[in-house]
Amino acid sequence: MTDNSYANQSIACTVTNCKNHNSTKNFCSLESIKVGTHEANPTVCQCTDCQSFEAKSGCQ
Repeated sequence: MTDNSYANQSIACTVTNCKNHNSTKNFCSLESIKVGTHEANPTVCQCTDCQSFEAKSGCQ
């Protein structure tokens, strides 16, 4: 089980359905994250993804 009580103030996050989201603040509870892309040639912000995202149990 992930301990999401830690708030890494270097990684702001508002994705509350991620199990790594701090439960009381808008920060990630991980020490670091992996950012990637789903495009062969990314040209805009929407082409990037937080590849450290894990859905909370019960989220779809």
